Amino acid sequence: MRSKLKLKNFKFLQRYTWAYSPVTFFLIFLVYAWALQGLQVDFKLLKNSWPYIIDFVTRLFPPNLEVLDIAIKALIETVQMSLWGTTLGAIFSLPIAIASARNIAPLWLQWLANLLQNAVRSVPSIILGLIFVAATGLGAPAGTLALSIYTIGYLAKFYQQAIEAVDPRSIEFLQIAGASRLQIAQYGILPQVLPLGLGYTLWMFEYNIRAASVLGVVGAGGIGFQLKSYIDGFEYTKATTMMLVLLIVVTIIDAFSSQLRKRLDSM
Repeated sequence: MRSKLKLKNFKFLQRYTWAYSPVTFFLIFLVYAWALQGLQVDFKLLKNSWPYIIDFVTRLFPPNLEVLDIAIKALIETVQMSLWGTTLGAIFSLPIAIASARNIAPLWLQWLANLLQNAVRSVPSIILGLIFVAATGLGAPAGTLALSIYTIGYLAKFYQQAIEAVDPRSIEFLQIAGASRLQIAQYGILPQVLPLGLGYTLWMFEYNIRAASVLGVVGAGGIGFQLKSYIDGFEYTKATTMMLVLLIVVTIIDAFSSQLRKRLDSM
């Protein structure tokens, strides 16, 4: 076992010699130096800003538990938004991913599907929230629609990568047997990508709970709407209660979905 591992590592080092060459490290250093120069970070200002940071953080405590019932109600709405937004996004992501995969789609269709993915990903979630708030008004429906579109941009790419990573021999056997593109996708690709795709979907559901809280800033419902209201009113201890409730639920969902992803990986 150890000899196989050493052989595998040796082959990796042989294949990617450029990755650990001095020239590569020097180029990486130049890129980071260029990025730091562009940021124009004032380290003296950062050093003197600590008292203000500490003052703000101390205003957040202790949490005001009088709004716990409001926090739970808003959090339930946030989870509902994330559930429906992720589900709708996943449904529409699958055909886009199939259309953009190099191993099954024609070149012209790949180009169009990838252009669509890039267009969706280039629109920030807050802008999507503003668009749907203007269309449907304030509340959870706008947030749900924004999350569904936002999800398409990422899950379609994840699904595409999973499809392109399938064993090419299964596709070749179906092509030789005269299977159509739809049959190849249904019988040759879907069974292989399903565990990985479900894992990606669970991860996106977790992420959308956090994204839904951000969308509340523009009035798209959920716990973010209450959070922004309390911060705007300088009711920081109430805002802390909202954040703590969100933290607890996100942690529970993360633990649950991690166990579920482990089972999917073992399939």
